[in-house]
Amino acid sequence: MLFDTLKKTLYAGVGMAFLTRDKIEEMAKKLAEEAKLSEADGKKFIDEMLKKSEDAKASFDRTVNAAVSAAMEKLDLARKSDLNALESRIKALESRTAG
Repeated sequence: MLFDTLKKTLYAGVGMAFLTRDKIEEMAKKLAEEAKLSEADGKKFIDEMLKKSEDAKASFDRTVNAAVSAAMEKLDLARKSDLNALESRIKALESRTAG
């Protein structure tokens, strides 16, 4: 069915992750009207599109976070948590030597 092909095409690609909720709803409503879907099927399609967009955003975020973490490991940079741990150790040592 042509509608299924259009739906799969819309789901494809990272571009879906960057569409606004309003834009996704607008596109989905237009496609639902063109495909002559019932009101219930149209709503279901819009909900599916919004869910796919959220999933694409989450997947993109995970990918970027993993790439950044790998780059930081490779560059051997200290993380904020590492610096906080060192600061705590220094404060503990300072309190022992001050007393």
